[in-house]
Amino acid sequence: MNDRSDRPARQHRRPDGVSDKTVEALGALSKAMETTERARGRLYDFHQLTGAADLELDRAVELLHEAGHPQWAQKVRTEILGRNVIPGHWTFQIVEAYDATYYRPFQDVETAAVRELAQGRDHLFEAEMKEIRRTTGHPDHTATPAVPDT
Repeated sequence: MNDRSDRPARQHRRPDGVSDKTVEALGALSKAMETTERARGRLYDFHQLTGAADLELDRAVELLHEAGHPQWAQKVRTEILGRNVIPGHWTFQIVEAYDATYYRPFQDVETAAVRELAQGRDHLFEAEMKEIRRTTGHPDHTATPAVPDT
C-alpha cells in the first residue's frame, strides 16, 4: 500500500490555514448538533408513543362499554381521548415548533460555519482523531474504504 492511498479523503483533510482551535470548535459544534439530532429523535418517540396511546384509548372506551361501565367509557372519551398534551398542542405541533424554532436554525448555523470556516469539510475533528488513533498499514485501519474492483 503506498503512502498516497492510505491518506484520508480530501473532504476529511484540514484545509490550509484552518487552526487547531477552529477544528476543535467545529467538532464541538458538530457534537452539539448530533446531540440535538438525538433529542429530536426522542421528540419523535414522544410524538409516536403519545399517538399510539391515544389510539389505544378507542379500545379502552369500547371495552369499558362492553364491561358495563358507560360512565367510565364516556369519561375517558371526553377527558383523555384527543386531549392536548400541552395547552393548544398535540404532539405534531410540538415537533413542528421544535423544528422551526430550534432544529432547522441550528442545522443552518452549523452548516454555514463548516462551509465558511472549513471549506465545507465536515467531521475534521473526528477525521484527525482517526488519523492519530489508527495503525498505518494495518488492513483494518485504512484511511478510506476500499474501492471495489470493477
